[in-house]
Amino acid sequence: MHELDRGRSLTPGAKVHSLALQWITSNSGTGSMHEIALAPGAKGVAELLVEAEHTAPHVGSGKIAVLATPVMVNLMEAASLAAVEAGLPEGYQTLGIHLEVSHVAATPVGMRVRARAELVKVHDRRLTFRVSAEDECELIGEGTHERVIVNVARFDQRVQKKAGAGKSE
Repeated sequence: MHELDRGRSLTPGAKVHSLALQWITSNSGTGSMHEIALAPGAKGVAELLVEAEHTAPHVGSGKIAVLATPVMVNLMEAASLAAVEAGLPEGYQTLGIHLEVSHVAATPVGMRVRARAELVKVHDRRLTFRVSAEDECELIGEGTHERVIVNVARFDQRVQKKAGAGKSE
């Protein structure tokens, strides 16, 4: 069993959900079970100093030189990943599948932004997070984010198959 967060303890009273994910090893062809222990209450943080490259004009999401919404969203996803990544066995990763957020305040260049994520629900391979972001003055965004746990090798195989199908036209 893998620890939720190496070197850190679980939130007191948090219920641990074990996910049994089966995957086939590429060289032996035998099945191997991995248990992934993730608990609601796991938290992650990601920070960013806003620079010109993080602004709406630079990323193409607007014309005013403030933190772009897609960059804030990326920071929220990074915080969510930070909350659970240490609890995943080698060969597994999470992918963002759903995001519902509001961006409620502008952040100028030169100000620091911190995104926070808390794992609030574990259902099969699906993880649900409460996310927020604040700059040095106020809350700038909040919402929910869902990620799914995938076996990286199997996922890559599906992507390569799709890439090959797209080139045949």
